[in-house]
Amino acid sequence: MADTVLVLNSGSSSIKFGLFDISATEPSLLCKGLLDEHEAKPRLVVRSPSGEDLFETRSDAADAEGSHLFADVLAFIEERFGERSLRAVGHRIVHGGPDYSGPVVLTDEVTAKLEALTPLAPLHQPRCLAPVRTLAAIRPALTQIACFDTAFHHGLAPPASRFAIPRRFEARGLRRYGFHGLSFEYVAGRLGEIAPELVAKRTVIAHLGNGASLCALRHGRSVDTTMGLTPLDGLVMGTRSGTIDPGVLLYLQQHERMSLEDVQHLLYHESGLLGVSGLSADMRTLLASGEAAAREAVDLFTFRAAQAIAMMATTLGGFDGLVFTGGIGEHAKEIRSAIGERLGWLGVRIDAAANDAARERINADDSAVDVLVIPTNEELTIARHCAALIGGRHIT
Repeated sequence: MADTVLVLNSGSSSIKFGLFDISATEPSLLCKGLLDEHEAKPRLVVRSPSGEDLFETRSDAADAEGSHLFADVLAFIEERFGERSLRAVGHRIVHGGPDYSGPVVLTDEVTAKLEALTPLAPLHQPRCLAPVRTLAAIRPALTQIACFDTAFHHGLAPPASRFAIPRRFEARGLRRYGFHGLSFEYVAGRLGEIAPELVAKRTVIAHLGNGASLCALRHGRSVDTTMGLTPLDGLVMGTRSGTIDPGVLLYLQQHERMSLEDVQHLLYHESGLLGVSGLSADMRTLLASGEAAAREAVDLFTFRAAQAIAMMATTLGGFDGLVFTGGIGEHAKEIRSAIGERLGWLGVRIDAAANDAARERINADDSAVDVLVIPTNEELTIARHCAALIGGRHIT
């Protein structure tokens, strides 16, 4: 009997999932889908790997934990793929803190430790853990595995990992952790297949989406990244501010009389592209808009991204490769072009035709830096980790 794992990738208002056959060396996708909670009645859609609709249903809005939809997913899997054995559910967990550098089976004790990290990722951690509780209630015997967005950066060392605050706080775990690690791990692996000569060189991966961060890569490992203790740091994002003067936060509390909760909501939900444009957090909407504020939001996004890429090059001691990934990085040619132009002084030259076609390699012949576009696949990364953990193997 073939074995499968169900992978859940929880976002702010939806959960992407995929069912993978793990009986071969490389997991293969059997079906994929979305649990969408944007609408009044949450919707479940299941599709084939090629995009063909296989199943769709809606849940009662009162089903706050979405337990009916999760039960529907499991029922569909059993009906459609009943000859296969569902071995585990793999979850993308945003924050693993200082204790978790690799995938781990979710026991009650582990889940409690991860819930205690919620202050470090208040927007993401509860969303990641909610399906864990729901599935444990409806299928208590089903193995659940956590895979962490922080794990790829676990080897970060001072000075890259350190804040300039009293060391007693570092001893309590206040350090730079970094995120988007499952994406960076996949892209680093693909880079080794596509352009193996870059693996030993100085490469920056730009994961640009509603959440955005950079990773400085050397020999396939993270040596610096733009996100820090929380996923709020670094680049301008859809609704998140990214790096901001701490004095702004003090001002908002002392002079605007904003509560801690209000400041948190402002920084996570009302800032970034949405805050600057006053129009939308969606880059597609901003690029299509004729509004000056939309152009200014895009300009700030590309300015800060290029600025941070130069910072990563400083960590690496040079700059040989740039990889775009994520929803914006993969699909917004205008953003790739604008960032490339800002990095012209570092030798970046983007070929317009290759960029328009979103080819795998988009640098011009005279570019001193290799520039690639590599689609990410966090779900496959999670499936690989689950397969290795179930099989008693370790992925480095």
